[in-house]
Amino acid sequence: MNAQTQALWIPGPAGVLEVAVDRPAQPREGGGVAVIAHPHPLFGGTLNNKVVQTLARAHVQQGWTAVRFNFRGVGQSAGSYDEGRGELEDLLAVLGHTAAEGPLALAGFSFGAFVAAAAVQRLHPARALHSVVLVGAAASRFALPPLAEELHDRSLVIHGEQDDTVALSAVMDWARPQSLPVTVIPGVEHFFHGRLPLLRTLVQRHLRACAAIPN
Repeated sequence: MNAQTQALWIPGPAGVLEVAVDRPAQPREGGGVAVIAHPHPLFGGTLNNKVVQTLARAHVQQGWTAVRFNFRGVGQSAGSYDEGRGELEDLLAVLGHTAAEGPLALAGFSFGAFVAAAAVQRLHPARALHSVVLVGAAASRFALPPLAEELHDRSLVIHGEQDDTVALSAVMDWARPQSLPVTVIPGVEHFFHGRLPLLRTLVQRHLRACAAIPN
């Protein structure tokens, strides 16, 4: 993402995992680590995806350390695609190495949003979460787990009105039984072409709002 990005290789459940870490120039009080998951490994998803980089930039500009990583079988990460099961274990391994304690934010795009939601389900309530951001969540393709009601104020679900990869109706069908708000961007498709600055602004606004929520 920038010249200061630190490359790491950490042990994962299926072998080495490739990780990229971006740190804020001026960490803010209350800031921590945001772990961000990328789109589907079999359809070109990597830690360098533009939406993933936008999510990382949004967190870094709010004083958070952003951690992106390649799921198993992507880039220099060992292993092969595991339909979300192993990818969840990859995310938890990255979290264990980079965010074992302190404030934690989770974010993901598309398939990565599915994995991030699964991580939320696995971690909560034992591990406190500062914020959850799910963008273009793959609700039509995977069994996206619900978000605990007590996390709704800390959760931001963003979807494009004209998403042709994951229909907006599928995300609404997932969110409706939970009474979970969904932020819909008019005229936007799956990859948020031309609207990445807006996506960054919405995420930053959410992070500031979460900072004001009493623990």
